[in-house]
Amino acid sequence: MAKKTKKQQGGTPATVALTAAGTAFTVHSYDHDPASASYGEEAAEALGVSPDRVFKTLVADVDGELVVAVVPVAGSLDLKALASAVGGKRAAMADPAAAERTTGYVRGGISPLGQRKSLRTVLDSSADGHATVCVSAGRRGLEVELAPADLAALTRAVLAPIGRA
Repeated sequence: MAKKTKKQQGGTPATVALTAAGTAFTVHSYDHDPASASYGEEAAEALGVSPDRVFKTLVADVDGELVVAVVPVAGSLDLKALASAVGGKRAAMADPAAAERTTGYVRGGISPLGQRKSLRTVLDSSADGHATVCVSAGRRGLEVELAPADLAALTRAVLAPIGRA
């Protein structure tokens, strides 16, 4: 079940949500370097995990509605595919302050789990190709590893090909 690290005591909204749901997960922590160019690639390297298994959480604006996109850190988000996945026409990256305010997390630590306001979520379909994936646990330097099916179920995510290599 859940492994708690010293840094995790008290948990984050993401780990609290996972625990409350009875979902199996593992917490991984690492020392975050504020000078790192990419939070996700830093996590993959620090954890020794393939960047295809580490997913970043992005918040986009689709036709005036904030939507969460979860894609591998090894690639980027296809905004047109995201809009299509939720039945929208146009998508753009959300204002960072709006994303932080709505999710309750800071940029670089936004988790798809335990957000302040539940947003529609789209998980890149490549997640299904892995036994487990890693996503932010709600702060920089903290990741949770869980089964993609559990991530999709807890976030009520739609699976769609929204990532680009």
